[in-house]
Amino acid sequence: MTEKKLENTSIHYWINDTKVGSAIIFIHPAFANHTCFDTQLDYFRDYRVITIDLIGHGKSIGKGTIEDTALYINQIMEIEKIDKINLVGVSIGAVLAQDFANKYPSKVSSLTCIGGYDNNNFDKDLQKGNTKQQMKMMLKAMLSIKAFAEDNKKISAYTKEAQEKFYQMNLEFKKSSFRYFATLDKVVNKYKTPKRDYPLLIGVGEYDNDMAKKASIIWHKSEPDSEYVEFSGAGHIVNMDTPEQFNKVLKRVIR
Repeated sequence: MTEKKLENTSIHYWINDTKVGSAIIFIHPAFANHTCFDTQLDYFRDYRVITIDLIGHGKSIGKGTIEDTALYINQIMEIEKIDKINLVGVSIGAVLAQDFANKYPSKVSSLTCIGGYDNNNFDKDLQKGNTKQQMKMMLKAMLSIKAFAEDNKKISAYTKEAQEKFYQMNLEFKKSSFRYFATLDKVVNKYKTPKRDYPLLIGVGEYDNDMAKKASIIWHKSEPDSEYVEFSGAGHIVNMDTPEQFNKVLKRVIR
């Protein structure tokens, strides 16, 4: 993978050297970075694969806003001469992948959202059950990133291997980067769901929290043409917990 920096932004991204075939962009969850998709790189080596560090994560530290992620992805596509792309997002990555699909529907080949919710019809009452826990976690992070990372790995990953890798990524997350999440609500409930002429895969881990499961099922029922998959043996970050299962399912929807 070749590392590149998007001109006039703080965004870093990585792209393989495959020059033909469909393009895929993987968008990571909060507190992680592009390396959470390392287990996908070899399997999808025959595709044009792009990974990205979201603003405030990994190497993408500096000026920028998280609600501009769709714009950043579009700029990357223009630079790399990619007309259409397969979007794959996990957790917050699923939210941002949908935002791109809302803003640039003609540039979407497929949309895969893991552990996310329907941006366009999000019931904020559904989130209330998690709010207290999220506030406690944020307070813990302000006091100690190490303590936060220890708790967050258990919430996010199910297997010991995925927990350890996610823990190491969380340790690199800077306390100052919490400010980037403040504008995330700017991409929620802002658009009407478009008529999709591309596959939509909605996924959730067997051991993810109840809110994530319920939100995913509600979304799937609202879009009956979508495919819904519950990944056995996985927590929130399915691609890290059960990469072989995830890769095989994802390959079905790639166009």
